[in-house]
Amino acid sequence: MPALTLVSHHLCPYVQRAAIALAERELPFERVWIDLTDKPDWFLRLSPLGRVPLLQVDGHVIFESAVILEYLEETTSPALHPANALARADHRGWIEFGSTLLADIAGFYNAPEGAGFAARRAAIVDKLARLEARLSEGPWFDGPAFSLVDAVFAPVFRYFDAFDRLPDLALVDGPKLARWRRALAERPSVRAAVVPDFDRRLRQFLAARPSHLGRMVAAA
Repeated sequence: MPALTLVSHHLCPYVQRAAIALAERELPFERVWIDLTDKPDWFLRLSPLGRVPLLQVDGHVIFESAVILEYLEETTSPALHPANALARADHRGWIEFGSTLLADIAGFYNAPEGAGFAARRAAIVDKLARLEARLSEGPWFDGPAFSLVDAVFAPVFRYFDAFDRLPDLALVDGPKLARWRRALAERPSVRAAVVPDFDRRLRQFLAARPSHLGRMVAAA
């Protein structure tokens, strides 16, 4: 088995995807944490885009979370994609959907004033409604088997855990989404993907944003 090192940041949802995929396969790996506000020179030499995660495989560097997930899918087991080609394509589409939802969330917590904040909130609510309509009866995204789509959305819901603590800001209200969210929160691989004080770190990060949401979190 190759030596695996996951270069990580404590809050990055894309890092969490990779950590979950590794844990689901019970692959041993080392975790190296960096500060993205003070990127070390060795990291900048390794990362063409200056982003995490990086997966080092016997010294070879794989960058970008989607590529890391596909590498693990091609080289290790169990498979986390469906066997059927059409179902795999569908799952890959929903993985991309998860990435666009993360972009909406970043815009939401960075929106400087109320109108932009409301527009970003509406975009998130629309995407969650589409996701609710697509979900199976569970417990996972597409039924009884945990998949890479589940690994992608588990970090997304961690933001909603923080938003739910603010007055009148709950965004997840569909019954299937709520059930899926609870199941993901209890999954061992999901729980192990973050540091024990993740919630505190996320709250501090959000409160420090010079934004409408940042002011809400700081005042709560």
